[in-house]
Amino acid sequence: MRDREIGEAYTVGIDFGTESGRAVVVRVRDGEELASSVCQYPHGVIDQSLPESGKTLPPEWALQDPDDYLTVLKTAVPQAVQKSGVDPDSIVGIGIDFTSCTMMPTRADGTPLCTLPEWREEPHAWVKLWKHHAAQPQADEINDLAEKTGQPWLARYGGKISSEWFFAKTLQILEEAPEVYRNADRLIEAGDWLIWRLCGVETRNTCTAGYKAIYQDGYFPDNEFLKELHPELEGVVDNKMKRELLPLGAKAGELTEEAARWMGLNPGIAVAAANVDAHVCVPATGVTGPGRMVLITGTSNCHLMVSEHLGEVPGMCGVVEGGIIPGLYGYEAGQSGVGDIFGWFVKHAVPPEYHEAARKAGTDLHSYLESEAAKQKPGEHGLLALDWWNGNRSVLVDVSLSGLLVGATLATRAPDIYRALIESTAYGTRIIIEAFEESGVPVNELVMAGGLLKNELLMQIYADVTGYPLHVIGSEQGPALGSAMHAAVAAGVYENIQAAAEKMGKVRENVYHPIEENQRTYDTLYREYRTLHDYFGRGENDVMKRLKAIQRQTKEGSREATSLT
Repeated sequence: MRDREIGEAYTVGIDFGTESGRAVVVRVRDGEELASSVCQYPHGVIDQSLPESGKTLPPEWALQDPDDYLTVLKTAVPQAVQKSGVDPDSIVGIGIDFTSCTMMPTRADGTPLCTLPEWREEPHAWVKLWKHHAAQPQADEINDLAEKTGQPWLARYGGKISSEWFFAKTLQILEEAPEVYRNADRLIEAGDWLIWRLCGVETRNTCTAGYKAIYQDGYFPDNEFLKELHPELEGVVDNKMKRELLPLGAKAGELTEEAARWMGLNPGIAVAAANVDAHVCVPATGVTGPGRMVLITGTSNCHLMVSEHLGEVPGMCGVVEGGIIPGLYGYEAGQSGVGDIFGWFVKHAVPPEYHEAARKAGTDLHSYLESEAAKQKPGEHGLLALDWWNGNRSVLVDVSLSGLLVGATLATRAPDIYRALIESTAYGTRIIIEAFEESGVPVNELVMAGGLLKNELLMQIYADVTGYPLHVIGSEQGPALGSAMHAAVAAGVYENIQAAAEKMGKVRENVYHPIEENQRTYDTLYREYRTLHDYFGRGENDVMKRLKAIQRQTKEGSREATSLT
């Protein structure tokens, strides 16, 4: 490959998100994006009932159909290649990223259990999406035992393992559907499963294993710990997972003839190891060293840092050597609901007159509410919200927490609440930044990426609340670009991701600046936010958890009554 003129080479990056997958064709010489295409998942997020049978799902479940991911390969990739005008002979590699932890049980040959007729109506046989939160009791079991036995890895995850992660979901399958667990030859991340389908080689990657499956310093949790957690978990790593991990940018294999036909590509091109959607975006911004926090904002927020030093940050999702950039420690924190919060509000709580006003203005409802909310000064609406509508990922690591809105009156309008919700997510980000700073991991700059960059009000509020100027990624498809960059490394075009980032990464400097007057108001409001944050989030008032317990009991009682009739 090094004998080939780099300017003639292209790669394909595919970003598998929560609701859709998107493919981009990228020139490896300079990172120029020639074309992209988006494919919505036919089944979307399955959180109410199973397809076909209509079997009702319990609260806080979130599943997906793995065939939807193949639809993306068969639809978005050939569309992007066709739109780009690039000759498939010039495409030298393909890379993917995925929301995580999104995992599934499969047969030894990679067949997902949920695609088999005998398992089609068993919810635990399906893909568990990252925001499947029903494994909280199992996460509590893991955390209690880890603390009791002094597991050294617990501090690397801020002191708590999340219900979103691999072993919590694995333990839930074992405890609630043991036959699914016993019939699963493999338990695997969806990203690694897709790489398996692309190149015919079963692999695992350091990123998802490190952040979501408690892989640290070359080891998963030991068998003694897993056996004490549940006798049947002993040997799960050797028997149902895979100890050998590929570093990011490694070549997992070569594209099979079948997968090549799906996408209109040539068989034999390099397939890069899988990656996580947020983490892969870091080098796409050109960030490969310490001091710059990359904030990927979308349905959720991920806050990512790299450092030469190992530290412990309260409530972080993990710190993993080589988890973002090989040779450096990668730190992750996050908020489990951001765009999802705004989406919930727009879908369920906005009066009809705003829908009509948006239609007359020739815009969508989000944009209309943004424009109306932007007319206000900070503090003008008199509201304060907690951003826990999908639980808290960092720094409290508690999915049992829920949203809160304070200050509403009969004069409160939809744009007021919309702005207050945006502000709440900015306060949550500031909490996370301060946790890093207080733990000796300095945050000198903020680089923004993700789907919410188009919301200019949100960007300005984040600058005003945090006090940082905001740099912005120079791509609308940051994760897909990052995946294409790792594909270039896997294909041998670049020696490592640092070299690829230097040529292919994109960032626009100082796009948003804090406004001093706004900062002063937000500093005052932030102090009030912290008061509510600590009061409801640190055990002084557990009303949110009590309400959820009542909700679960009521729903379970209703299902039992329905089944009896």
